[in-house]
Amino acid sequence: MSDISLSELGELLLECVGAPEEGMAFEGDTALDTPFLEFGYDSLALLQVTSVINRTYGIVLNDDAVAEAETPRLLLALISTAPRAGAVR
Repeated sequence: MSDISLSELGELLLECVGAPEEGMAFEGDTALDTPFLEFGYDSLALLQVTSVINRTYGIVLNDDAVAEAETPRLLLALISTAPRAGAVR
């Protein structure tokens, strides 16, 4: 299983918890280091999307580590190093 891209993460967030704040987009290097709170996503939104990531991709993410991943770059790094379980896809 390949890692999740920034655009895929943005799509998952859109599907799970809705659109980011107006004028915000998951595109380019700037988005990688923009805090999730600026996009309008809180820790509960991230836990919801990581639950979907676990079920869909079989990527097991620790809730405490997810809470500390304040930007897409940090969450994507966490995803890329996380253990894999069997995907349900």
